[in-house]
Amino acid sequence: MESLYIYEKAPAKINLMLDVLHKRNDGFHEVEMIMTMVDLADRLTLSNSGTGRISLSSQSGYIPLDDKNLAVKAARLLKQRFGVNRGVHMHLEKRIPVAAGLAGGSSDAAAALRGLNRLWELGLSMTELEELGAELGSDVPFCVRGGTALATGRGEKLETIPNPPRCWVVLAKPPINVSTADVYGGLKAAEIAVHPSASGMREALEQGSFNRVCAGLGNVLEDVTLNLYPDVRRLKEIMEQLGSDGVLMSGSGPTVFGLVAKEEKAKRICNGLRGFCEEVYAVRTLG
Repeated sequence: MESLYIYEKAPAKINLMLDVLHKRNDGFHEVEMIMTMVDLADRLTLSNSGTGRISLSSQSGYIPLDDKNLAVKAARLLKQRFGVNRGVHMHLEKRIPVAAGLAGGSSDAAAALRGLNRLWELGLSMTELEELGAELGSDVPFCVRGGTALATGRGEKLETIPNPPRCWVVLAKPPINVSTADVYGGLKAAEIAVHPSASGMREALEQGSFNRVCAGLGNVLEDVTLNLYPDVRRLKEIMEQLGSDGVLMSGSGPTVFGLVAKEEKAKRICNGLRGFCEEVYAVRTLG
């Protein structure tokens, strides 16, 4: 069998707005989110394995390489669902911080689905890949599709909407890990006083208004995480003091991002944050 290599980028996502409407009967929360991709990405290399086995390697010491990894789960799902007798070796070059609220693991799983669809010549449509992704995690369908989308349900129902205006995104992750389950467990959906507006953010994106996008940022999980983890609150305050045009925590945290119109200011903010945390990135919005 000839050696064929497939390469897939797995970009990080940020939430421009995240609202929780109520807890569902299935235990998940009903959400309304607008998500977009940024130019910080893992890179997945896939090649045929003569053994028929699924294997994963990485330069990162912080991720599991077994069935706990979502990319491995994605490969197993495709192999079993479609009776594939070929194997795959995947190498993951990890750049997105782990457990950061940036959907790194979900994006890796999405890259595995897209890449294996090509490598194993399965001929699956994007919609079919998104449906398979929903079996792996709530953020995986969006990561399969990419771009910018309004996500509802538990995050798996997607509607593509315009990308944000091109700008800089400063990402900063404090040296702590946040449990998504703890954050959602601490959220009392019925007591949320102020809900961010999905329609308002969508209008801002449709108008291409950077100022309106910054003004419309909102995440109802912030209050829970900021109370549980004071470092995240402090990081948000510092990013605001340094002059970011709009600041928000992504997902359940702990990463905080700042939207910045000008490159020079983005670099200054990065330098100002480095004394506070090591994992700081200045990247662009995609699209």
